Amino acid sequence: MLTSTALRYFDMIAKGDTASLRQNSIPSLAADFASIENAVKDDQAALAGVKATARPPFLLQAQGSAPIERAEFFCGVFGSKGQTADSAAFVLNNLPPGKYGVVILDAPSAKGAFTASMILQQLGAEWKLGYLYIKSAQSGGHGSDWYAARAREFQGKGQMHDAWLYFLEARNLVSPLPLMSTQATDKLYDESEKLQPADFPAGGKTTDLPAGTATYKLTAIFPEVVGNDLDLIVKYQAADVSNTTTTYSSNVAVMKALLAKYPELRGAFVAVVARAVEPSGRDYGTMLAMKDIK
Repeated sequence: MLTSTALRYFDMIAKGDTASLRQNSIPSLAADFASIENAVKDDQAALAGVKATARPPFLLQAQGSAPIERAEFFCGVFGSKGQTADSAAFVLNNLPPGKYGVVILDAPSAKGAFTASMILQQLGAEWKLGYLYIKSAQSGGHGSDWYAARAREFQGKGQMHDAWLYFLEARNLVSPLPLMSTQATDKLYDESEKLQPADFPAGGKTTDLPAGTATYKLTAIFPEVVGNDLDLIVKYQAADVSNTTTTYSSNVAVMKALLAKYPELRGAFVAVVARAVEPSGRDYGTMLAMKDIK
């Protein structure tokens, strides 16, 4: 029933029927459904008419009487070296007690291979949608193995920042869910962990980037596919982004300083997106092609 329910919900996705999908969601998701509607809309052109196939599902049982701040689940058979080909680990934050199912659907389309992953919660006799994540198995026309191979090439050239960022993209592509780890993600993590740059922001730690008379506190640097291009995203702290002219100038200054400090990035990415982020979370971003950052 779990798999058949997920396939029925996928048919709604393929038809763009978000109204029915919302009616079959848990109350908290149905009350705040915009992100799901946007995800379905973004990928409907690729998924229209597609018939999905389900992988073996995972069942998760959250015990207790209060939400679990960090719920960890280890599913399948684990060996002496950790995960096996059929195992998976999940980390879900603030998870209410209940019975859940994770179903991953493979959806091959004319625009490439996609996965639609659902977390369903059992309410009474029915499985309701609690989470939906749709992703392409490729970015910029390439899969995980390609990015991992390029990362090793960068590593061989001593371009460790490029290598780290390409390993991040490889890990992102190899798992259908950001909250799921597998044998493949663990292998890439083990291979790339030693390459994590000490001068990049990570784990809530900021790094300083001097730019002329100013110093910017970077909060994140990561790769992201925009269209068919792999771009570099850099986020930094800003007190106020309401003056877009001033913020644009700061964004450009951050881009120039970043590439001056790490010139190797020019050959690995098509563009840079700098995002100034207020304490409230409001941000303002600017994108420039590498050739336009001088």
